[in-house]
Amino acid sequence: MVYAMAALFLVVGLVAGVIGSIAGLGGGMFFVPALLYFANAYEPGSVSPQVAAGTSLLVIGVTALSSSISYIRQKKADVQTALLFFLGSAPGAVAGVYLNTLLPVKTFSLLFGLFQLGMFALMMVKDKIKPRNLSWDVKRRFVDPDGVEYEYGYKRWAAVAIAFLVGVVSSLFGVGGGLLMVPAMIVLFRFPPHIATATSMLVILFSAAVGSATNILHDHVHWLFAAMLAPGAWIGGNLGAALAARLKGKTIVLLLRVLILGVGIQMIGEAI
Repeated sequence: MVYAMAALFLVVGLVAGVIGSIAGLGGGMFFVPALLYFANAYEPGSVSPQVAAGTSLLVIGVTALSSSISYIRQKKADVQTALLFFLGSAPGAVAGVYLNTLLPVKTFSLLFGLFQLGMFALMMVKDKIKPRNLSWDVKRRFVDPDGVEYEYGYKRWAAVAIAFLVGVVSSLFGVGGGLLMVPAMIVLFRFPPHIATATSMLVILFSAAVGSATNILHDHVHWLFAAMLAPGAWIGGNLGAALAARLKGKTIVLLLRVLILGVGIQMIGEAI
């Protein structure tokens, strides 16, 4: 049974790592349901919502590290901007862990399901939202491998505020938060999509590290299941970063929407 669980979690980690890396998400939308359903089926009562979120966030850190190394080598990640966002995401990550400890199982399932449906709705409309022309106090330029130059920027206070929210959501639900971060970067700050994705993964790495340290202090990590998920997440993160340069990802995004909708409805159904 343990080998079957290890094989299943290897596949879950791989799929979540690939899709999370391509879309800049982190993969927690797969890890948390897998831990709540499969892990508890294997070892009943072993994974509470707090442990699911904590273990997921730790594995997300593995995915984000793998992806970020690849993106930095490709010179797509804006490291300076990621560090600024981290100023907001770090305290948000700590706050999210403490909020998570207050949630009973059914409340967590309901809120996570509603969060999934919210993310599904955001994915449906984000491509239709036009970038805003806002004044910036930081301006950045990026030249892609084809020689195309992009200009983007942000207000520092807005960047830190959004990052704080992402940090809270990340630790509260054990997700990366990239589905909030990436659209904000593109719509509000006019980031090129590939730079937004790469930079988002770097921010996720930083906030996951802080959130995971806090979770470990609260004993909210199941180390065996984390070890089962981590190898697939590492390979998937590398593979996703490589594929991101070659794929438009429409089929993957469509599949992701269906999965998010299905998981969201199922978790709400269990909570009601």
